[in-house]
Amino acid sequence: MEREERIKTIEFRFAAREDIPLILYFIRELAAYEKMLDQVVATESLLEEWLFDKKKAEVLFACKGEEPVGFALFFHNFSTFLGRAGLYLEDLFVRPEYRGQGYGKGLLKELARIALERGCGRLEWWCLDWNKPSIDFYRALGAEPMEDWTVYRLAGAKLHDLGKKE
Repeated sequence: MEREERIKTIEFRFAAREDIPLILYFIRELAAYEKMLDQVVATESLLEEWLFDKKKAEVLFACKGEEPVGFALFFHNFSTFLGRAGLYLEDLFVRPEYRGQGYGKGLLKELARIALERGCGRLEWWCLDWNKPSIDFYRALGAEPMEDWTVYRLAGAKLHDLGKKE
C-alpha cells in the first residue's frame, strides 16, 4: 500500500472525558521519549479540569481501526499581526511501533484541515533542538523554523514571584 493511501485510511477522533487515562498515557510516553518524564506532574484530575471542564485545549487521536496509535494536543492562540486565531500544537506523539506509517503526517494534515475549517491563519509548534528525526519530518512537510525567535518561559517560583501582588 502506498504511503498516501495509508494516510487516507487513518481514523481520527476527538478525545472524550473517558479518554483521560489514555491522554495521560500518551503524555507520559512523549515525556519519556523526550527524556523529561520526571517533569510530568499532570494527573487525570488536572486533565479533566483543564481539557473538559475549562475547555482550554483539545486532543485528537489518530486511530488504526478502533485503536488510538497517536495523539495531538492543541489549542487556539492569536496572532495580532494576522488579526485572527491560529492553532498551537503542544504535543504530537505516535507510538514507536506505528512510526513511519503515515500517522504523524496524518495528524498534522488533520490539524491543518481543522485550522482552515476554523478560519485560523496558521498552525505552529515547537520542537526540541536535538530531535533531528522530527525536525527532518517537519521540514519535509514544508514547515519552517522560526530562527529569529527565542522562547522564554516563567514557571514555578519565578512565575509566582513576578505575579504576586505587592
